[in-house]
Amino acid sequence: MGTFLEYFDLMLYVHMAVILNDLFFPKTDPHTAALISAFAFCSTWILRPFGAIIFGYIGDNIGRKAIVVMTTLMMAVSCILMANLPTYAEIGIAAAWIVTGCRILQGLASMGEIIGATIYLTEITKPPRSYPIVAFLDVASSLGGVVALLVASIVTISPKFDWRVAFWIGASIAVIGAMARSRLKETLDYSDMQRRMKNTLQESYHDKLGPAAELLKNLNPIWKEKTDNKVVKYYFLMSCASPLCFYITYVFCGDILRKNYGFSPEEVIHQNLIISIFAMISLTITALLSYRVPPLSILKAKVFIMFPFLVLTPVFFSLGNHYYVNLIQFVFIVFGLAINPAYPVLLKYLPILRRFTFASMIYAVSRALTYIITTFGCVYLAEWFGYWGLLMIMTPISVGYYSGIKFFEKLEEDYPEYLKRQASKKPDWLKRLNQLSPASQRR
Repeated sequence: MGTFLEYFDLMLYVHMAVILNDLFFPKTDPHTAALISAFAFCSTWILRPFGAIIFGYIGDNIGRKAIVVMTTLMMAVSCILMANLPTYAEIGIAAAWIVTGCRILQGLASMGEIIGATIYLTEITKPPRSYPIVAFLDVASSLGGVVALLVASIVTISPKFDWRVAFWIGASIAVIGAMARSRLKETLDYSDMQRRMKNTLQESYHDKLGPAAELLKNLNPIWKEKTDNKVVKYYFLMSCASPLCFYITYVFCGDILRKNYGFSPEEVIHQNLIISIFAMISLTITALLSYRVPPLSILKAKVFIMFPFLVLTPVFFSLGNHYYVNLIQFVFIVFGLAINPAYPVLLKYLPILRRFTFASMIYAVSRALTYIITTFGCVYLAEWFGYWGLLMIMTPISVGYYSGIKFFEKLEEDYPEYLKRQASKKPDWLKRLNQLSPASQRR
């Protein structure tokens, strides 16, 4: 429920950008307008790495629950600001800066929310049940996008419907979401690890062990726990694929439909609505399928379907018929290269007390980097090399995604041996934690 509410608020501006960019940004030549639109789109993700540092610390030191409540309230504040914001015609360039700031705030909130919800559900469930449960977060976020598109369609069809009402609706449901999430309990995995670490410190202190003095001086000994650098690298490579598919589907194809085929903003929004419904159906099927089929096998099947279309994308864009553009949208959104339903598989290779920090940083950096490359890269590469220039972005990202799948498949095949290798790398204090007797833990 919380994810649905968050993504309704986040995607409301994205799908209404064809209208709102004209209200909040100055009118310029087409090339400059494309760059301004790209900047407005990127602003949602560009500062997410800084948010990942803040949210990562809170999530790993205070708890998962605090994040999901805090981010929902942040989304409500940004919607209230945008609902009351004067247009460019009223206050000039200040409107552009304020709306960009609101988009940044929304981006930070959505990042903390989706990672918090993913980790929360992963830690309170066990495979194979965790695969469809976590995957339904994507279904909920997609549903939020569909409802946002419905609202955007109403705004464009009915001149009497003020677009500001949409953001007031978004603010209201965000507040409701925060109230609902305040009733959640902390996850068992996180609470248990915090308790065990506290017991370890007390045991070391009472037994007067050598490391005790050093541990007590260091307020955050959890940062000494080792993380597999290869896990982080391939997790990152897989995370870069989803924003690429999203941008090509909704933003790049939307611009082509407007510029090359004369689609009106209303027609673009209507087309995106249809695509989003297909996306939601596809995500639902994938989530249900993951209970019976290994998640990494599902992702590999999507890769084999997507690769031929990736290579042929420039050809379809050049055929001179908007139905081929619609086909690209359909394939990229239905068979898009995303991590779900494999999040529980990837997250278990990150240490519990650093899981939120690493997962949120990977999520933030991958999206900030990929969206910057795709938004500005597509503007210039399409201008210099035609549609074939898109392959310079899509090919390396797709290859990195597939290499990530292969890497985690190998880890899954040899998971017990992986745990032994990681245990040998743990610092003495963590080994001590894992060796505590039940009586010591109770004390």
